[in-house]
Amino acid sequence: MTATETSTDPRPPADRVLLGCMGLGGSWDPSPYSPADVDAAEAVITAALESGITAFDHADIYRHGKAEAVFGEVLARTPGLRERITLQSKCGIRLADGDRPGLYDLRGPTIVRKVEKSLTRLRTDFLDVLLLHRPDPLADPAEVAEALESLHRQGIVRRFGVSNMNAAQIGRLQAHLGLPLVANQLEMSLLRRDWLEDGVLVNTPASAGVGFPAGTVEHCLDRGIALQAWGPLAQGRYTGRQQTPEEYATAELVAELAKAKGTTPETIVLWWLRRHPARVSPVVGTTDPGRIRACRDAAVDAPDLDHEEWYRLWITARGAALP
Repeated sequence: MTATETSTDPRPPADRVLLGCMGLGGSWDPSPYSPADVDAAEAVITAALESGITAFDHADIYRHGKAEAVFGEVLARTPGLRERITLQSKCGIRLADGDRPGLYDLRGPTIVRKVEKSLTRLRTDFLDVLLLHRPDPLADPAEVAEALESLHRQGIVRRFGVSNMNAAQIGRLQAHLGLPLVANQLEMSLLRRDWLEDGVLVNTPASAGVGFPAGTVEHCLDRGIALQAWGPLAQGRYTGRQQTPEEYATAELVAELAKAKGTTPETIVLWWLRRHPARVSPVVGTTDPGRIRACRDAAVDAPDLDHEEWYRLWITARGAALP
């Protein structure tokens, strides 16, 4: 498939595990990356591919662009790799720089310029998916849509989505955009459950403590917008880095289920997300090749959690019975 061709289904595959590339490229500063950083990126990419993960998530700001740059180096040294993978990146955040504050910028020319720089760093002619990283309150949705459609016409970006946006923001942009938005990337995990709690705490006093925008999951589900979960492993809170009684209890249950099903604790945690009908695709952010390989069953197999097991994990993690 060439850069200008599109799939018959404009949406990315459902139930897919992506590898988040924020940890690639060395330090979080503008200093140059080293050959060792490229070798480390290659080891991460190799572990992902060996685990059945072929989709990679970037952002132009990760490591001040170095995450994309070292990934591009690996692509350049590995003929045929680009054709085997899906590349996704994000734009819309400007990092603080001296007296210049960090801010959000979704002006049309900025989007185009940032995408062009990402392509240069990644050493590719096109992105499979571009996400708008954060909502920009000053953005003109018609201008944003015009920029996205121009990128698509040129064959530079095949599909578009958003990140950290609510249903109203998605709907407002989609009203101006002739192409379907295919993904919304949100923080979702057994630890960050507000996306789930919002739907069951309706008409209870506890609902006031849930900050997740009501209806966002349902909006995406109804419109075929895949939910991508960043932070899905919850920084290892259920696989060795427990801090609270609820986390210790959940980690014990996760280990029990993993042993019974002949898989890893990481897989159980990811299966819990994938079991939800909202097409949740975990974005695994670790750069440890061993932990990436521990996610293999989640990437290649359908979730093996029944109704009761899924609820047991949820209830144990929340530390209280459902209302």
